[in-house]
Amino acid sequence: MTTMVQRKKKQAHKPGKKSMARVVVDKLHLWLGLASGIIVLIVSVTGCLFVFQREINEWAYHKEMYITPQEHTLPLSELRARAQQALGDKPILSMTTWREPDRAWEFMAYKANDSAITYFGSMDYYESVLVNPYNGAITGRINYKYNFFMIVKGIHWSLLLSTPYGQPIVGWSTVIFVILLITGLIMWWPKRWNKAGRDQSFKIKWKAGFKRVNYDLHNVLGFYSLLIALVLALTGMVWAFKWFEKAVYVAAAGSATPPATTQVSSGPATAVASGNPLDIAFQTALPLLKDATRVFVYPAAYPEGVHMIGGYRGKDIYFGSDEYQFDQYTGKMLGYSPYAKKNRGEKLLAMNYDIHVGAIGGLPGKMIAFIISFICGSLPVTGFYIWWGKQKKSKKKAVKPVARLNAV
Repeated sequence: MTTMVQRKKKQAHKPGKKSMARVVVDKLHLWLGLASGIIVLIVSVTGCLFVFQREINEWAYHKEMYITPQEHTLPLSELRARAQQALGDKPILSMTTWREPDRAWEFMAYKANDSAITYFGSMDYYESVLVNPYNGAITGRINYKYNFFMIVKGIHWSLLLSTPYGQPIVGWSTVIFVILLITGLIMWWPKRWNKAGRDQSFKIKWKAGFKRVNYDLHNVLGFYSLLIALVLALTGMVWAFKWFEKAVYVAAAGSATPPATTQVSSGPATAVASGNPLDIAFQTALPLLKDATRVFVYPAAYPEGVHMIGGYRGKDIYFGSDEYQFDQYTGKMLGYSPYAKKNRGEKLLAMNYDIHVGAIGGLPGKMIAFIISFICGSLPVTGFYIWWGKQKKSKKKAVKPVARLNAV
């Protein structure tokens, strides 16, 4: 009896036997990975493709986007009128002007359809007209609804479904991916920090067989990409869940109460301006936005609305913009929202897109985002092959005893 108890104790404590916690972690990693793998693969690959969309679009639409510089630009109101004529009954929602003298200015029209289920049905139109600011000539027209990178973004954002239907799927798959990264780190953690343990955890054994190389690609690359992969996943969750966006804001700002904002409005419509109000507002804003590479204009869309004019300090980034509000009837400045006066929560949320695509780090940051997104896309593939290999191995083991019995 004593001998039997001792044997059981030895078996319970024999080297290599996993604890219950580790078994749970392993099973969680396996089944969550199998459940979310395809979506993680799709989202990662499309994110990888989207990183350099600006550079590729500028190459593809070079003739439309680039012009020969001249001395003076036409008034913005005149350029807007010519663009509106080209767009017909689709009202201009926004305008993008450039400090670079060889860039055409862009006038964009967009109308959403909130009742649709699919990506293509979620917008009635999404088009831009590019205008030469020196002579008012239309240099090109882009239908962003069917633009390759906008479709890629639609897959990445909501699997080509409209936001209310597709975003929760992508969002919860991203939550699962975060859990997979954490459980993967626990599984990766070396049992022994000797040379053999370190080599297995930190190096890919390229000269080994395919199964071992595949395992190392999953294990080692998963570890090296962990921190940035977490950043990419968490910034994606900011858009997917309002509760997470609020949590990020509170964590950064140290307060759940957003700062008070002053609402301004135009009027009355009978006010008389000394010139075109849009041109007055634009010319007033330009010297105030002297550091801006791109100056954006959102013209007033309703009788009490204001012209919103601001600037971005780079080709790729969208955070850090100062914004000014102007009366649409007189061109008088009504308000000013400086980026420098925003709290830490507002600043962090403003940076979210630029962090997500790596643009906050310039070209090196985008290259890192590209590589890490590619690795994230590879993890479901290598992980599935590891699982598949184990399934085949266990089936072979189950067949052997039967073969021996038949032989007897």
